[in-house]
Amino acid sequence: MIKASDFGKDFLWGVATAAAQIEGTADYYGKGPSIWDVFSAKSGKIKKGHKPNVACDFYHRFREDIALVKILGFKIFRFSIAWSRILPLGKGAVNPEGIRFYHNVIDECLEQDIIPYITLYHWDLPQALEDEGGWTSFSINTAFNGFVSICAREYGDKVKNWLVINEPFGFTSLGYMLGLHAPGKTGLGNFFSAVHHTALAQAEGGKILRAEVSNSNIGTTFSCSEILPYTQNDNDVLVSKRVDCLMNRLFIAPALGLGFPTENWDVLEKFQIEYGTWRHTERYKFDFDFIGLQNYFPLTVKYNAFIPVIQAWEVKAKSRKKPYTAMGWEINADGFYNIIKQFSSYPSIKNIIITENGAAYHDKFIDGHVNDVERIEYFKLYLAALLKAKNEGMPISGYMAWTLIDNFEWAEGFTARFGLVYNDFTTQKRTIKDSGYWWQEFLKS
Repeated sequence: MIKASDFGKDFLWGVATAAAQIEGTADYYGKGPSIWDVFSAKSGKIKKGHKPNVACDFYHRFREDIALVKILGFKIFRFSIAWSRILPLGKGAVNPEGIRFYHNVIDECLEQDIIPYITLYHWDLPQALEDEGGWTSFSINTAFNGFVSICAREYGDKVKNWLVINEPFGFTSLGYMLGLHAPGKTGLGNFFSAVHHTALAQAEGGKILRAEVSNSNIGTTFSCSEILPYTQNDNDVLVSKRVDCLMNRLFIAPALGLGFPTENWDVLEKFQIEYGTWRHTERYKFDFDFIGLQNYFPLTVKYNAFIPVIQAWEVKAKSRKKPYTAMGWEINADGFYNIIKQFSSYPSIKNIIITENGAAYHDKFIDGHVNDVERIEYFKLYLAALLKAKNEGMPISGYMAWTLIDNFEWAEGFTARFGLVYNDFTTQKRTIKDSGYWWQEFLKS
């Protein structure tokens, strides 16, 4: 049985959250609408018609929730700043109530001896900027830089740990190519334009933080999955490499000064020609203090000629008779280990923090109790793989569980429960799950 002490006394343990998923008060206290407020109001976009208007009501209950972080034994609370709470129109006039709110959250963390880690962009673009083209528009970078500057100057004397952008491939692909997430755009043209501007933003945001915040510790986070070919035939292997280019290398490579990955795929070669000039390559590059990895599952793919452009098709865990979570995501700690090893192979990555990892299950609140033994077993498997990677010399310094509390899980609404704390979305009553109590004991070990 592994113990927290096996990771060393300086290893960082935390929980992660995001503003749009927990805060609520979507149109109160001076906040402007975000793309998720607008997207969720459209029929059929979110399961069961759920909306983030109230979510977990963190805005009013943040002291209680930060106290839960303390009770569970974590030292780090990762949260994001809602761009449209600070700048209702994405730029221009600043909302003083929004500024005050995050000061209060930060102060409460510090009062309870919790280290705040702030994510600047966790998917909730102001709708006013989306109306101008959002991440497909050239003007987005000026607006984002302005937002970063305000946050750095306002909170930089209290907060030293920053993450620029959360999962850039996630929101550019789901929101600007597939249309499954806000803002619901589709097409490769929108996707590649969004990729270009996001790659610029992650580097330029880091440069602003470096200039404005003394003794800063700056990272950015990537969703990543080990990509496996269904068979070893040439076509399956080829498309697995294409998917790896997109999911695992599309944003880390330019940040490291390597340009966009183009191997095995003429589509990315054309993209590199358009956006890979030496001027762009230099602007994409930033020397991050740490890289945040967010892993939930590996992905097995096979060739399918009928799929446009990428010609890859996911082979689901269920069809391969592999264990899976309530989201259908494969449970495979070897994949977790292997993707850490893949990112560790970049010589210029100095430090890795697992900034999200967790599992959704069909949690049942019965007689005042949530027995989520499956989630406990998931964490045991994945932490064992993490310790193996650390003991082999991979530069891992921390781990953050996703997530503190059941929340608004994007297109899944409130149906996907990832929390260590159960939330009744009608009464907003919090109940620590068995997995939360497991973490409490683990962190003492």
